[in-house]
Amino acid sequence: MKYGLIGYPLSHSFSQRYFSEKFAKEGLPHSYLNFPIDNIGKLQELLRENADLDGFNVTIPYKEQIIPFLDEIEDHSLEIGAVNTVRIFSGSGKLSLCGYNTDVFGFRRSLEECYAAEQEYPEKALILGTGGASKAVAWVLRKMNIEPHFVSRHASTDVYKTYATLDAEDIRRHLLIVNTTPLGMYPRGDTFPDIPYRHLTGHHLLFDLVYNPPLTPFLQMGKKQGCATCNGEKMLRLQAEKAWEIWNGRRSVFNS
Repeated sequence: MKYGLIGYPLSHSFSQRYFSEKFAKEGLPHSYLNFPIDNIGKLQELLRENADLDGFNVTIPYKEQIIPFLDEIEDHSLEIGAVNTVRIFSGSGKLSLCGYNTDVFGFRRSLEECYAAEQEYPEKALILGTGGASKAVAWVLRKMNIEPHFVSRHASTDVYKTYATLDAEDIRRHLLIVNTTPLGMYPRGDTFPDIPYRHLTGHHLLFDLVYNPPLTPFLQMGKKQGCATCNGEKMLRLQAEKAWEIWNGRRSVFNS
């Protein structure tokens, strides 16, 4: 079986190493390759050149752009508007691409673990960024009865505040802050979301979907203010294992 990852760039990616080590450890004769494509329009050419591909993961910036290329999509991925896992079925001389979102599983389990010692979840959360991963995060937070508010560089009807307009009261009222942007990710490990860190307290939890490096500037500055912090490594491992379940399961819409 042959699997892979599409996105651009892919120098930061954990998936190829994770699955290659998994296959070797379990004695499986499978392969997992990186497919860096600088335009989603190149997907069809990639599939023609890799006709033996059985499935692939999707990362920045294509989690939303992949949807028009799919033949089927699970219910909650359609509701979220983002896909990070695709299973390929072949039959009758054509390929059928089925899309799923395993980020929701990985994020929820990780967040629950981060709050395991707490009595209750916060009422509100700030989500930094508005890409495909942010939509999965918002979906999970709503399911957990945490009200999500998006923060972006640009104002829009879907955005609660821009980075430039966040103030002390915003930080005080949102005790969970989730970074879904690639800021801080290798090789740009000196970048970080521009929020007023000085207003953070020991009551806050900062969750960074970035996992490389393990301690991003976003998390470092949170620690200096006494915040609890979590990075995205646990989430990534969980969503990868859920993707593996999908690739090895029966043909069905995956909603668990």
